[in-house]
Amino acid sequence: MRRRSALLLPLLATPAIAQTRPGAFPSRPITVVVPYVPGGPSDILARSVAAPMLAMTGQPFIVENRPGANGSIAGQFVARAEPDGHTLLIGASGPMSVNPNLLPNLPYDTLRDFAPLCLGIIAPNLLAVHQSFADTGPASQGVANFIAWLKAHPGELSYGSPGIGSSEHLTTELFSLMTGTQLNHVPYPGAGAAITDLISGTYQGTFISFGPALPHVQSGRLRALGVSSLERHRLLPDVPAVSETVAGFEAFSWQSFVAPKATPEPVQAKLNELLVTALRMPAVDERLQAIGYTVAASSREECKQRFVADLARWADVIRRANLSIR
Repeated sequence: MRRRSALLLPLLATPAIAQTRPGAFPSRPITVVVPYVPGGPSDILARSVAAPMLAMTGQPFIVENRPGANGSIAGQFVARAEPDGHTLLIGASGPMSVNPNLLPNLPYDTLRDFAPLCLGIIAPNLLAVHQSFADTGPASQGVANFIAWLKAHPGELSYGSPGIGSSEHLTTELFSLMTGTQLNHVPYPGAGAAITDLISGTYQGTFISFGPALPHVQSGRLRALGVSSLERHRLLPDVPAVSETVAGFEAFSWQSFVAPKATPEPVQAKLNELLVTALRMPAVDERLQAIGYTVAASSREECKQRFVADLARWADVIRRANLSIR
């Protein structure tokens, strides 16, 4: 399934539209491929920078959704695209750092096939439970009481995630390893379906990406027990970090921009400059911060270092949890 759209709406306080010179980059519209369905963090990031990218370059920034296989379909498509800077990928943490450790015969290699351009946004996950589960006692006193209940009822709690290898899945597996608990994983085809079933009480709790979880916590439909960052989140200051109970616990997802590996160095540098400028514009930064994301707007080297670090980190978790795609 693919979905293409060009966001041409003007954005306040963006630079004047540039005149494209012969031979200058970009010379035609830039397509950014999103590895998931519309509405998630990858899609939000791509669409947030579309208008300023148009304003700065004079070329449309076309968002194309190519979901499937935990992002591998989109990854393969961009890895094989013409390496001229006009086809980019939203490199989410799953396709970039999890898939290489989890999926056999992956049709791309993160470090061999992609040129990191910049980290876009970073977000923790929220440990959230259905309100009735919280009200009956198991989670009424926070993370410590929740862990004690899990230990007393091994394998009895079901949790949903957007699928095997998703950030939510691996965050929960890390939590299980660090607390010595057992939980029953229920994979879903996407984050929306998983959250809907948690709200309805189909299963009891899960780690959810902060942005999608936030409105449901604020409305009272879900009870947030903890946040997976080392420190409390500015938007939910009364919700403790899980690390306050489980020392050293930290997990987060990220979204980046990448290009095919053979993209010329000057084009990579120009894309980093454009993307960082777009992400740092007040209208873009404020919108992303308001829904729970931290804007990274990193250098290319910082982006590459994140890839390398998380490839190693999630390889260890996947090995210890004995995870596989069957």
